[in-house]
Amino acid sequence: MTGGDVREAVLRAGRGVRWYLREWSGEARWDEYLRQCATHGHPPVSRREFERRRADALESRPVSRCC
Repeated sequence: MTGGDVREAVLRAGRGVRWYLREWSGEARWDEYLRQCATHGHPPVSRREFERRRADALESRPVSRCC
């Protein structure tokens, strides 16, 4: 494995970790919401309002757990 191959592998792993953290944290949902607003031509709500609505939606649909 050459130095370039190692560097590429590290960069690929870093991108994977970044993707995972954005999905886990909800950051990707915010970006998708902004894209949809731009596509449909309506102004987005604030990030705070977006998160509040997301939290309300999650609370209105409780998920049962085994533990």
